[in-house]
Amino acid sequence: MTTLENRPRSALLVVDVQNLVVDGAYRRDDVIANIAALVDRARSEGVPVVWVRHSDEALVRGSDGWQIVSELAPRADEAMVDKNYGDAFEATNLDDVLADRQVGRLVITGSETDACVRSTLHGAFTRGYDVTLVGDAHTAGDKTQWGAPPVEAVIAHTNLYWKHQAAPGRTAGVESTTDVALRR
Repeated sequence: MTTLENRPRSALLVVDVQNLVVDGAYRRDDVIANIAALVDRARSEGVPVVWVRHSDEALVRGSDGWQIVSELAPRADEAMVDKNYGDAFEATNLDDVLADRQVGRLVITGSETDACVRSTLHGAFTRGYDVTLVGDAHTAGDKTQWGAPPVEAVIAHTNLYWKHQAAPGRTAGVESTTDVALRR
């Protein structure tokens, strides 16, 4: 039901599951295992997997911390989008990558829930994509020292409000790793 024309396919988007980003993240190993299961399913079902990698002053391109975690192995034929802003669409070629694959629906996973995942959810939705968040396949680090709620609450709140997101001609939703349909 996307508002994007001639884009009938779905893609799995893996946002910033990089060593430094998920180091110490809430339920890190469980979330990465869920993402790995989704990547395997997507590959077996012929659903494109698109990887996103962030860099900035603290997350230096090419450093060990910048690398995708060792538990996940992007394939050479899978798109890798490098970004410098929270929204994976901002100043990147992500929309072109998705258009080339006829993608109008994104299934989103990754880190950090309260930053790049949330920004990318909204960025995709406002650009006309249908967007499904995998509720047990995103995480974040603890930011309570700066006044943020505990990570568990951040994840629960994000899942709650994304489940009720609405806009003309687009769908939004939250599904679990086991229940999400990767294809339309």
